[in-house]
Amino acid sequence: MQTIGSNNEKAVASSQKRKHMQFLGNVQKANPLYEKPLPAFRLTKAGLKSCQYRLKNILWEVFIILGVCDIMEMLRIEKGWTNRPFWNGVRVMEKNEMLNGVENEEKEVVSRNFIEQIIDKDLEEGVYETVHTRFPPEPNGYLHIGHAKSILLNYGLAEKYNGLFNMRFDDTNPTKEKVEFVNSQLEDIKWLGAKWDDRLFFASDYFGQMYEAAVKLIKKGKAYVSDLTADEIREYRGTLTEPGKEDPYASRSVEENLELFENMKNGVYKDGEKVLRARIDMASPNMNMRDPVIYRVAHMTHHRTGDTWCIYPMYDFAHPIEDAIEGITHSICTLEFEDHRPLYDWVVTELEYPHPPKQIEFAKLYLKNVVTGKRYIKKLVEDGIADGWDDPRLVSVAALRRRGYTPESIKKFVELCGVSKAQSTADMAMLEYCIREDLKLKRPRMMAILDPVKLIIDNWEDGKIEMLDAPNNLENESLGSRQLPFGKELWIEREDFMEEPPKKYFRLFPGNEVRLMNAYFVTCTGCVKDETGKVVEIHCTYDPETKSGSGFNARKVKGTIHWVNASTAIQAEVRLFENIIDEEKGVYNEEDGSINVNPNSKTVITAYLEPALKEAKAYESFQFVRNGFFCVDYKDSKEGEPVFNRIVSLKSSFVLPKND
Repeated sequence: MQTIGSNNEKAVASSQKRKHMQFLGNVQKANPLYEKPLPAFRLTKAGLKSCQYRLKNILWEVFIILGVCDIMEMLRIEKGWTNRPFWNGVRVMEKNEMLNGVENEEKEVVSRNFIEQIIDKDLEEGVYETVHTRFPPEPNGYLHIGHAKSILLNYGLAEKYNGLFNMRFDDTNPTKEKVEFVNSQLEDIKWLGAKWDDRLFFASDYFGQMYEAAVKLIKKGKAYVSDLTADEIREYRGTLTEPGKEDPYASRSVEENLELFENMKNGVYKDGEKVLRARIDMASPNMNMRDPVIYRVAHMTHHRTGDTWCIYPMYDFAHPIEDAIEGITHSICTLEFEDHRPLYDWVVTELEYPHPPKQIEFAKLYLKNVVTGKRYIKKLVEDGIADGWDDPRLVSVAALRRRGYTPESIKKFVELCGVSKAQSTADMAMLEYCIREDLKLKRPRMMAILDPVKLIIDNWEDGKIEMLDAPNNLENESLGSRQLPFGKELWIEREDFMEEPPKKYFRLFPGNEVRLMNAYFVTCTGCVKDETGKVVEIHCTYDPETKSGSGFNARKVKGTIHWVNASTAIQAEVRLFENIIDEEKGVYNEEDGSINVNPNSKTVITAYLEPALKEAKAYESFQFVRNGFFCVDYKDSKEGEPVFNRIVSLKSSFVLPKND
């Protein structure tokens, strides 16, 4: 290595060395990590690079001493920041290597989200010996992308900690629940990859135990039967600024409450005539703790228990009991239940469960300009705008599966969104990015013409069909190749021809030569128009020496276009989707709360496809060259007559954020 030569430069270097050593010496005194002697200082190119790493390490230690790292990490968790600073979760060199200017080995620091940090602490302190999670949807509709985050989070935690995962339906409200929704949700969860083995449960399995739990609270003086109506209960509850008033029936004796509650169970009273309330604190600043209703009368047939019960527990009472019975350790739920956590803890404490579960809340997954509310989806279906809960324009899990999204793409999307306490909104472009990334190397690239115009090769022999070899995916040779028929008449995309092209247009126009993908060079000689001036035929000649794969390199062309042989092509219905929401207006109409529907959200066309696609099966997906990724619709396709849904186009402005 060449050092600096002049005396003046050497003096400067000596001065810099003294300052550098003095600074490092001060840091050494404060931090034992720097007990190792520093190497000799030389102001060379390598030395300067070494200084950069030393200074970065010094900054790291100074941040630790000052507590900056902890403060920033707490802010990051609280605000839901996805980008991590260099001190947490990126790559940090081994300190001894950094001090010596060595950069050939890196060590990745594993970062934990705030839920994992809580679990780690619980396991370390012996609060729990294992991890047991669950996913507990109510069977009152189809699951959507937000539920997918909860499913994958709960199942992922159980998997990461070698614990257990339960699947449980919170079926405590027979007014809205259906077997149809139970079956659809089970199918969705299986498809996402969550496995519950033999641990499929229903809240209705525990109705007897919940009843006994309520009796226990009555005997402890912690619950009473009230005759107040729903409106009166709301009135007595108070407001956020005013405490509630004592329920006039709260003074009933234990014996009277037991008798009344048994009468409720036996069907003596009408719906709404009496309720069972928990006795907590009517002056609590938390409205949920002001003697909440924990049981109500409802003479309705349950989808599993029939007419066995005419009283049903409220969710806030039932849920912690279900968790406790099943041995759940960490009850992971969304942020709207944070204010309900004191009631959750009260229930498991008063019922004296030996190993009560711990509730932890995280932020929901929101998507910009997307409808997820069950009430609104139901309205779209009833009005005939959507053809069901699985309409490909929706973001229910069933709809995403029907459109052609994969479990892997949804997992990647959830991973990118992260887990935090801070509410945030993701863009559909991120979800679209994830499906592109998942499919681009897995699916064959087939040729389909969505807006066809006829191309005729005038110097090709009439009736001659040549079979050409075409790779299924240029980026993945393992997918092999296929044979494509090629003849005199072809279909090409209308946008691939212009009579009077602008500058830098390299596709077909009179006099221009292009490559037909996997075939030959063709030169445009002219076109034929109908009486309206619309181009109906494009005429070309081909050069037999330019066959793809022949090694021809005498000249180059700037444009390549795809095609389908006209005589062997199949016709198929293809659906092109946009957002079902008018994005300029937003999701909801401010005046009446209705949905601002995009009238162009679904376009149905007849396309020409290469013949191999005739045998495509439901849910099979392909890349249509230059047009996007498409999936066979399971609902409307027939044997030999596939219908294709466009999953996503090929291009997007979305760029994955860098973690630096």
